[in-house]
Amino acid sequence: MRPWLKVLILQALKSSRGFCRSHGQLVPLSVPQKIVATWEAISLGRQPVPEYFNFAHDVLDVWSQLEKAGHRPPNPAFWWVNDMGAEVKWSFEELGKQSRKAANVLRGACSLQPGDRIMLVLPRLPEWWLVSVACMRTGAVMIPGISQLTEKDLKYRLQVSRAKSIITSDSLAVRVDAISADCPSLQTKLLVSDHSRSGWLNFRELLREAPAEHNCVRTKSRDPLAIYFTSGTTGAPKMVEHSQCSYGLGFVASGRQWMALTKSDIFWNTTDTGWVKAAWTLFSAWPNGSCIFVHELPRVDAKVILNTLSTFPITTLCCVPTIFRLLVQEDLTRHQFQSLRHCLTGGEALNPDVREKWKHQTGLELHEGYGQSETVVICANPKGMEIKSGSMGKASPPYDVQIVDDRGSILPPGEEGNVAVRIRPARPFCFFNCYLDNPEKTAASEQGDFYITGDRAHMDKDGYFWFMGRNDDVINSSSYRIGPVEVESALAEHPAVLESAVVSSPDPIRGEVVKAFIVLSPTYSSHDPEALTRELQEHVKRVTAPYKYPRKVAFVSELPKTVSGKIQRSKLRSQEWEK
Repeated sequence: MRPWLKVLILQALKSSRGFCRSHGQLVPLSVPQKIVATWEAISLGRQPVPEYFNFAHDVLDVWSQLEKAGHRPPNPAFWWVNDMGAEVKWSFEELGKQSRKAANVLRGACSLQPGDRIMLVLPRLPEWWLVSVACMRTGAVMIPGISQLTEKDLKYRLQVSRAKSIITSDSLAVRVDAISADCPSLQTKLLVSDHSRSGWLNFRELLREAPAEHNCVRTKSRDPLAIYFTSGTTGAPKMVEHSQCSYGLGFVASGRQWMALTKSDIFWNTTDTGWVKAAWTLFSAWPNGSCIFVHELPRVDAKVILNTLSTFPITTLCCVPTIFRLLVQEDLTRHQFQSLRHCLTGGEALNPDVREKWKHQTGLELHEGYGQSETVVICANPKGMEIKSGSMGKASPPYDVQIVDDRGSILPPGEEGNVAVRIRPARPFCFFNCYLDNPEKTAASEQGDFYITGDRAHMDKDGYFWFMGRNDDVINSSSYRIGPVEVESALAEHPAVLESAVVSSPDPIRGEVVKAFIVLSPTYSSHDPEALTRELQEHVKRVTAPYKYPRKVAFVSELPKTVSGKIQRSKLRSQEWEK
């Protein structure tokens, strides 16, 4: 255990005044609170980051000790279910044991050394969380990816990252085999399956035979922990490197404030394991002693999600706005969410209409948060703060968030500009290290004292931020600047619209105009397109400023999306301007 943590526990034990009885002995009540409070103080920038830090050793193993001493309710630390009735429950102690066995697999069968990279491409299976912790124990750098990656996606990521190993499931193994000959750095392939496959090591078999003793490597706080590929909405995906501390300690405060997590909570985030939000959950829930709940959820199904919320004692829910939009189309009065108390959303702009419908039918607020692969939470609506519908909240500590112009100068409230995070004179520790192997991109992301997110917004006089869109997405029509999110939010309030994407389209008089690509709800699929176009245009005029309505409308069966599920407006915009 790190010296700073040993001292903290000893001090907490000596200064504790409240006690409870556990296993026949008196134990101090305040020990976990003091430890979590110290992690939170580091997360908020109020205490220095320790020189050495390892999440598995300094957080998970500490909770395992506290759990054995009776400092935590009997909730599991990890709880996984599927539609077939299968269930996995691990306490922190069991998670520690299983992750040490997994670490021995990575170190032994895969010969991974500290700093070596492993691609982790699994659906929502318990092994994803197990291997993530095992990477921390061995010092291996994990590179998560989603299961929808194509052969081209896999080849690009393996070649660019020079990953030495990959772990995946049956469904993706055939794609890996098709391109592995073109990936010379790839040395071992691990398969999570009950079946064998030629050329692959079976992870489940190796795990059963692996010893349960493993000494965690000693990692410095700034050592690499994970690499995420950006969503690639504009250009090829880039590698974002995070450190042991940027994620390992960077989410403690948002876990306490935005997510409002405690050691009694059971937190379900429906996100795919390849998205950064899966890691956001891991590094927010476990430092606060919360249980991570996972449903295998092979496909998004609103009824399965609602039934799961009704069946299990889930207290905290996080979904992307698109899923909440699907949920509010169901009859929520038929479901009782007896344990649910706090709901979160992020990953894309939240339509005010969805928030209002959810609140009306469940009595629960939707607390939006905003961040990027490069950051932890930048802005949020924490529990207890007044929510302004349509806003993404206020700056989330320790970040100083401003709206700046293209030279990096701070703009006054109400003026649209770049969402920026102050990185000088001191770079926040919970920030990405760099864009790997791309110093030009790293340098281009900075302007003056700020990191430029690439998103446009304005801040009101109360410090709330209002998202406009990506820099390249903002539409300039007859000198009017129009954010696509505003128009998409207005369209979302019409029952005919399942989802939409708004982009600029060339116009001989106005230069460019608003064009909406719309996926219709099934009940509207047979409506007259011309009449429906006029109806939607009038609807947008009523809901928002008249000049923002889509002068062009196209009804489509689906929208182009990145492998992480984000709408690629850039593709639609390119199609328009190439015509």
